[in-house]
Amino acid sequence: MTFDLDHHGDAEVGAGLIDLAVNVRHQPMPGWLAEPILASLSDLAAYPDATEATAAVAARHRRDPAEVLLTAGAAQAFVLLAQALRGARRAVVVHPQFTEPEAALRNAGHRVERVLLREEDGFRLDPALVPDDADLVFVGNPTNPTSVLHPAGDLAALARPGRVLVVDEAFADTTYRKGCPGEPESLADRGDLPGLVVLRSLTKTWGLAGLRIGYALGPVEVLSRLVAAQPLWAVSTPALAAAVACASPIAIAAEREIAAALTAERDHLVERLRHVPSVTVAGVPMSAFVSVRIPGADRVRAELRERGYAVRRGDTFPGLGTDWLRIAVRDTATTDRFVQTLRDILAERSEK
Repeated sequence: MTFDLDHHGDAEVGAGLIDLAVNVRHQPMPGWLAEPILASLSDLAAYPDATEATAAVAARHRRDPAEVLLTAGAAQAFVLLAQALRGARRAVVVHPQFTEPEAALRNAGHRVERVLLREEDGFRLDPALVPDDADLVFVGNPTNPTSVLHPAGDLAALARPGRVLVVDEAFADTTYRKGCPGEPESLADRGDLPGLVVLRSLTKTWGLAGLRIGYALGPVEVLSRLVAAQPLWAVSTPALAAAVACASPIAIAAEREIAAALTAERDHLVERLRHVPSVTVAGVPMSAFVSVRIPGADRVRAELRERGYAVRRGDTFPGLGTDWLRIAVRDTATTDRFVQTLRDILAERSEK
């Protein structure tokens, strides 16, 4: 089976459609974030200087600034890794997950092997599935599209000398666990694991997809190779201002509040979906989206579109197929209307 690795949720969205396809939070930008971004526009005559933003991100994660590389979105980091690590002998991508890592590897000439996690296991990571001699490994946590959050210990078990382990934490700030003061299962602060590179994005919670800002955390010897592959001044001055603001204590506290509220909204969506006949929810969702298996999902997606809802097709994710859809978490009122529409469509199909 072939997969369209370059297909992303924004391709599903159209005029007049309620967007359940893109995993970006749709809320007004807070003043503490909007103000520095707007103020930075007066400095556009100067070339971007990443020093302050790098230091701010390093402080947030208790890292040395040399262990931080700011990028034009986490997606740029996938390309940099693929280009800078062309000498890798055995590249492995754990699927289902975001398709851009594999696309970037293939475009750089790598031969990519896939490790496919299974629905019957809840799409949970089994470290034993990754070949011992794999020297470049990509895994998402929490994983897009399944929303599964792997235990930090299972991910740490994959780290070893001679291997670059890339953990995509683009959605880590959406996760919440009662009693946990930070992001559950994140490895962003772990500088002790050999070869570990953690990728982060500021796109999701703060609605900055158009600004393109993310970063990589990892060993100096790995990041220095990415720096050599990165274009000069790759991150714009407004994006750097956003990075500083989003690393502040007020931002971190706000993230935790948003993640807690998101958890309640996601639990509401999951509960409603579990009571819809013919719908199976993947694993134990822990992020800003939920994947579901529905017989004939490709046709259901088209009918949802006709009734005003855009959802993400699942057949472009290796390890899923044509019976899968991904649904973004929204407010409970939007969820209730969507689920009722889905119920109506499935009921009408069963009567035919």
